[in-house]
Amino acid sequence: MAYSVFPWRRGNALSLLVDGPCFFTQMLKRINAAQQHVQLELYLLESGACATALLDALCAAAQRGVAVRCLFDGYGGQGLLPPDRQRLEAAGIQVKWYNPVRWRHGVRNFHRDHRKVLVVDQQFAFVGGTGATDAFWQPDESASRWHEVMVEISGPLVADWLQLFERQWQMDQGWIVWRPRLPLRIKTLLALPAVGDGLGRVAFADAVQHRDILYSLVRMLRSSKRRIWLATPYFLPTWRVRRVLRQAAARGVDVRLLLAGNNTDHPPIRFAGQRYYASLLKAGVQIFEYQPRFLHLKMVLVDDWVSVGSCNFDHWNLRFNLDANLEALDPSFTASVVRCFEGDFADSQLIDGKAWLARPWYIRIQQKVWGVLDQLMFKLLNRRR
Repeated sequence: MAYSVFPWRRGNALSLLVDGPCFFTQMLKRINAAQQHVQLELYLLESGACATALLDALCAAAQRGVAVRCLFDGYGGQGLLPPDRQRLEAAGIQVKWYNPVRWRHGVRNFHRDHRKVLVVDQQFAFVGGTGATDAFWQPDESASRWHEVMVEISGPLVADWLQLFERQWQMDQGWIVWRPRLPLRIKTLLALPAVGDGLGRVAFADAVQHRDILYSLVRMLRSSKRRIWLATPYFLPTWRVRRVLRQAAARGVDVRLLLAGNNTDHPPIRFAGQRYYASLLKAGVQIFEYQPRFLHLKMVLVDDWVSVGSCNFDHWNLRFNLDANLEALDPSFTASVVRCFEGDFADSQLIDGKAWLARPWYIRIQQKVWGVLDQLMFKLLNRRR
């Protein structure tokens, strides 16, 4: 029986913000207007124009008396240079680093805080897949190099996002994670309510025990009736997800995958994931590779249900990372997600099954080699755990 720590809540306002120029502008607006508290949990952080604008807003908030806390990943934040770190300290901002990289930690170094959450004054929350690097946004440019989305949330759900941040903050700076255990008063059966305005919930993964995101995703894929549209930059799905996708396509569901094309920051991962294309295409799954930029967003639409956040839905994320997604059953929010997907499909190359089977031999070799290495590394790390 599936359980969820955080229940479904009604009465929220949900806004899909597409690409850095849109969502960073809104995030900075909320930070600049903050009066009490700002909490920021972030994986990727790198000194540059984007990080400078973000740090400017955080430091200004702290200097006017706002309590600012930042939880950064010890690996993903290595690109933040000492002068920027000193700025945060000088401004009185509390900063903790999740699982700093140490040689003696061994396999534990693979455990990362991959969440991207901003909570302001307990009134607004932002969740999605962005980092604070120039690839996501540069203040003097109208377009971003990486394609990403964030969601702005207001309403009762903000308290749950704050609680998720607070729980991990209390675990201090080690690799220890908050592991909810039964019974908890807030623990509720994962029952899917009827679609309603402003209906959403927090779904999270702690990489050790709790796989709320995976359980919810698989359950929704199995119950799908009309469509499954899934976007992820790193396509290394678990065997369970692959099987459910094939089964859904076989029963007539419109199954579409929106994946990264040649514009990617990790070509080996793309090659490793392409080893699954043939079986999925044979089952009737449509595969789109996004062309204009690097597709970094992580979003799923199953009928009217949406999941969007930091989780890549791959076996690495689900084994080693802290992740957090918003799940929603809100008609207007679903409509905005549909528009985003449709625009991205139009900017993508649809993989043809026959052409794929006739792909060049050197492409096949790369897919085979990286696929084998992916399997070997994953098995080795699981044993070491």
